[in-house]
Parts: sequence; structure tokens; C-alpha cells
Amino acid sequence: MWLRNISVKTGSFLGLLLALAMMTGCRSEGSKNTSNEQNTVDLTAGDEIFEDLNEAKKVFYSLPSPLETAVLLKSAGAKYNESLLNPLSNANNYTTNRQMALNLGIFSTDLSFASLFDQTQTSINYMQAAKKMADGLGILDAIDQTTIDRLEENVNNRDELMNIISETLMSSNSFLLENERKAVASIVLVGGWVEGLYIATQLVGKSPVKENKLVERIVEQKFSLEIVLRLLEENKDNPDVESILEQMNDLKKTFDKITIKTSAITPVEDPKTKVTLLKSKSEIQITQEIFDELREKAKNIRTNFTL
Repeated sequence: MWLRNISVKTGSFLGLLLALAMMTGCRSEGSKNTSNEQNTVDLTAGDEIFEDLNEAKKVFYSLPSPLETAVLLKSAGAKYNESLLNPLSNANNYTTNRQMALNLGIFSTDLSFASLFDQTQTSINYMQAAKKMADGLGILDAIDQTTIDRLEENVNNRDELMNIISETLMSSNSFLLENERKAVASIVLVGGWVEGLYIATQLVGKSPVKENKLVERIVEQKFSLEIVLRLLEENKDNPDVESILEQMNDLKKTFDKITIKTSAITPVEDPKTKVTLLKSKSEIQITQEIFDELREKAKNIRTNFTL
């Protein structure tokens, strides 16, 4: 058994600003009309855009970011292994939107993993690879030379490195959502999620699954997989998403073999930070055979994504 702690967070401030900017733009157009009736229609449309964008961001930011995934891995006792990262030389092989979107997510997870273990030069190299993917997708200025320079200037400051990476990842997703490229954004996030799962399952290797904290963290991804599938289902009309959805549904079949029993959630406030944590006890039931199957599927999907 283990305790699951979930911090209660406010919504993305950047996301709110983007939504407000879009809504303000719609209202400004409406204000040019002399008819009050026309203004009312435009305001309603603006509110709908605001709600739609906020709803999209809620779903997207419900998934652990590549940085959060790396933190989970390290907190569970994971050790750094650079051989598990997608080789930088592969960056030149990705030319389609599907390849670039998937590997923007993958390189972002690799970047976060390397940064968390103080692999500063590797982190900068992977930021360059992520920049190449972002440029190919037309994510303007999401990762520019200024970002790279900031990384190089803060190679000995882990906190600042984490801030830069977090800002960059949020900026990329926000740009895609703002420009109605939700399908591409979902592919980016799935790429990062799969990379985190792949690294975690490979780090466990043939170790026993019982009383293994890293295995527990992996099993918890059963919950986030539901969000992954929801994102893909909402964009399944996109041919690139359709093929990915099929693989993720197959992965779900293995996760469905894992049983998680969770007790009632109890709110507990940390007296020092004043942050409210929702705590519950969970018990997982997973066999070595099921874990081996999960690890193999994660590896096959990741291989397909990085080819």
C-alpha cells in the first residue's frame, strides 16, 4: 500500500491570459457594430471561446508534464541512464508533422529527465533537438535562441533550469491550443507521456514488482492513460491521431489487468506550506507477467514513435 498525494492547484495563469486575449479580440470586433443585438451575439461567441479554451486546457494540463514525470521517476528512486534517451542523431530523421509532434514530446521528456539529474550539457543538447521539432511544426518562438542562452547561463542553477523548461513546455502547448491545433498538441503530449512510461518500465527491468516504488508510480499512470485516450478520441478524425489511438487502446488492455483499490480521499492541510493535499491509501495488484507485458508494449510503442 502507498499514499497518493495530489496538490490542489489553481488553473494555468498563462492559459487564462491567452483565453482572455482571444475573448477580448472577439469583443473588440463586436464593439465596431452599432447594433446592440449584434454586440450581444459577439459577446456570447467570445464567452464560448473562453469556455472551450479553458476546457481544453483543463484536459491538457491534467496530464503530468514531462518535467513532472521526471520528478516522479526520481522521487521513486530512478537512476539516470542516458542510453534510454532517444538518440539526438534521430532528430534529423523526423520530417512529417506526426514524427515531429511525437518527438517534440519525447525530446521534452528526455530533456527534463537529464536536467533533473544535473546533466547540463545533455539538457542543452536535448533542448536544441526539441527546438528543431518545434520549428518544424511552426511553433513560433516557443523555443528560441534566447531560451537556449538562458539554459547555458544557468547550467549550475537547477531551479532556474527547471523554470525555463517548464515555461518552454507550457508555451509550446499554449501556442498550439491558441491556434486551434489541438490534434497536434495531443500528439505532442502523448509522445512525452509514452517516453516517461518507457523510461520508467526500462529502469525497473527485471526487478521484482512487489514493494517497488517505481512500479507503483508506473501503475498510477493507469489514471492518466484515461486522459490520454480522451484527448486522442476528441481528435480521432485526424489520420495521425487515429493510428496512435489504436496503439494506446492496446496498451490500455494491459493496464486494465492491473487492479487498484483506493480508499476514501481525505483532505489534509500542510501547516507549513498551507497547501491542501488529498490523501488516500491505495493497494495495487499486479503480477510479474503483467508488468513484463506492459514494459514490452511501452517499448514497442516508443520504438514506433521514434523510428
